[in-house]
Amino acid sequence: MAKAKETVSRTLIVALVLSIAFSVVVSTAAVMLRPAQIKNQNLDIKTNILSAAGMLEPGSSADEIEQQFAQFDVRLVDLDSGEFVEPSAVGVQDPMKYDMYKAASDPAMSVNIPSSEDKAGIKRRPNVAKVYTMSENGEITRVVLPIHGYGLWSTLYGFISLEGDLNTIEGLGFYAHAETPGLGGEVDNPRWKQQWTGKELYNEDKTEPQIQLVKGGVSANTPEKEHKVDALSGATLTSRGVQQLVNYWMGDRGYAPFLKKLREGEV
Repeated sequence: MAKAKETVSRTLIVALVLSIAFSVVVSTAAVMLRPAQIKNQNLDIKTNILSAAGMLEPGSSADEIEQQFAQFDVRLVDLDSGEFVEPSAVGVQDPMKYDMYKAASDPAMSVNIPSSEDKAGIKRRPNVAKVYTMSENGEITRVVLPIHGYGLWSTLYGFISLEGDLNTIEGLGFYAHAETPGLGGEVDNPRWKQQWTGKELYNEDKTEPQIQLVKGGVSANTPEKEHKVDALSGATLTSRGVQQLVNYWMGDRGYAPFLKKLREGEV
């Protein structure tokens, strides 16, 4: 009986020692790999920004992506005022380290959106957003803006790129979603994304976003076709979600105050 108890004790001690050893190994590996993970996440974001802007060359190396992205100025914007804010206002030194999606879950750094106004289905909106601008000879030539909103099954996260007139869409792409493959998942189809290039966001006085996804497609005879894109076949709710999230973020509760000040040279 004593030997049996001793065997059980030794087994438990060995199991405990091994558990502690494995925990230390896993924890150490996680700490050591964290910088590489952050670097890869940043590279992925930069890749998607360049892709939305039509600047990503197929097969680009990490160094080439970094060089291309270096053409952008990364700034933080107060969405209510449309004014630039310093990174220190949101507790960071580097604007790239600001996470506007994490901020949206913090009541001190975000606002609740009334359901009647929440066209994008995001419930809360951060007070401050991160924007990417490109200039030449003091003139804005390109602006890339983060956008997100709910489709059928998931929240879609992406970027929209605007030309220097801040009205013409240069490109749009989503880097994270869980929409149905072959249906709503066609938001990833290059042929569908290509339709966005050259479309115009606003009406003539640039006060209201006008983007529509049209069931049955857009033809040369479609009225106001400059604001319209083919809806995704068999994916009515995803199409509606994309339309609503684009119009929400380009509206008064989104980037419209910033774009207006930028257009008028006030920021």
